[in-house]
Amino acid sequence: MTRIDINKILFFQYLTVVAVVSFYWVVSVTTVFVNRTLLNSVQFNLNAPFFVTWTQCVITVLICLGLMIANKLYPKTVSFPKAKPFQVKTIKDLLPLSILFVATIGFNNLCLSLVGVPFYFVSRSLTTIFNVIFTYLLLKQTVSRNCILACAAIILGFFLGVTQENVLGTLSIKGVFFGVLSSLSLSLYSIHTKKVLPKVENHILLLSFYNNLYSSFIFLPLIYANDEFHSLKDFNFSDLSFWILTCVGGVFGFLIGFASTLQIQVTSPLTHNISGTAKSCAQTVIATYWYNESKSLLWWTSNFIVLGGSAAYARFKQLEMAMKLKQPLPM
Repeated sequence: MTRIDINKILFFQYLTVVAVVSFYWVVSVTTVFVNRTLLNSVQFNLNAPFFVTWTQCVITVLICLGLMIANKLYPKTVSFPKAKPFQVKTIKDLLPLSILFVATIGFNNLCLSLVGVPFYFVSRSLTTIFNVIFTYLLLKQTVSRNCILACAAIILGFFLGVTQENVLGTLSIKGVFFGVLSSLSLSLYSIHTKKVLPKVENHILLLSFYNNLYSSFIFLPLIYANDEFHSLKDFNFSDLSFWILTCVGGVFGFLIGFASTLQIQVTSPLTHNISGTAKSCAQTVIATYWYNESKSLLWWTSNFIVLGGSAAYARFKQLEMAMKLKQPLPM
C-alpha cells in the first residue's frame, strides 16, 4: 500500500466521520432544547421526566413498526431487518444494553430537569473520563501520558464549573449527581454497543427498535417509583402544543438513537463521547444566548478547559490511529 493510498483512505475516513458527527450534533442539540422545554417549562408544569422519556421510546417503537410495515409493502424501496424481539436469545443479548440505555437517558433527563442547558455541558463532561476508566478495566486498553494529561484538564474544568455555578447561586447538587451518573452509564453503553452490534448484524435501526421496545417496558415501574402518576393525573393532556412538542421530541429521540449508534459504529466509543462533549460546548454558547443568561469569566473558563481537554484527547487519539494505520503489515 503506497503513501497516496493511505492518505486517500484517511481522507475518506475523516470525511465520513465529519458527516456523521455533524448529523449527530444537529439532532442532539435540537433534542436537548426540546426535552428541556418539556421537562422544565412553566407552560406545561409537568414534573414527570421518566414519562417524557417513555413517550419518546414509544414513538421510536412506532416509527420502527411503521418502517417494518413499509418494508413488507414496498420491499424494494424501504429496507428494515427482520426483528425477533421476544426470542429468548434476543432478550438475553440485548436486555443488558437496554438497561444501560434506560440509565443513560433516564439520568440524562433527570439532570436536564434540574440544571439549565448552559450548565448541562459541564455536568455531563466526565463521560470521557469514565470511558477511559472502563476501557482500561473492561478491555485492558491503556492510554498515553498525553491522554492522561488531557483527562486531568477535563476533571479540572468540571470542578471549576461546579464551583462557579455554586458562586452564581444556581448549582443543583442533585442535577450534577444525575449528570455524573448519566455520564457513567453512557460510557458503559458506548462500550457495550460495540460488542452488541455484531449480534444484530450491525443493523442500527434494529438495535434502536430493540432498545426502545425493551426500554418502554422498563420505564413503566420507574414512572411509578418516581411517583409521576400523581403529576400526570393533574396534567392537562388536551394541550395541543404539548403533544406537538412530544411528537417532535419522539422523532428526534428516534434520530438521536440512530445518530449515536451510527457515530459509535463509524468512529469509536471514546470518539462518540468526545464528540458529545464538544457538541455540548457549542450547545452552551447557543443556550446562554437563547435564554439570555449572563455568566462569569471563570464560568466560561471552565467550559473552555473541558473543551480544550476533550479536543486534545481527540487529537492524541487521532494521531495514534494514523500511526497504527501507517505501520507496515506483517509479512
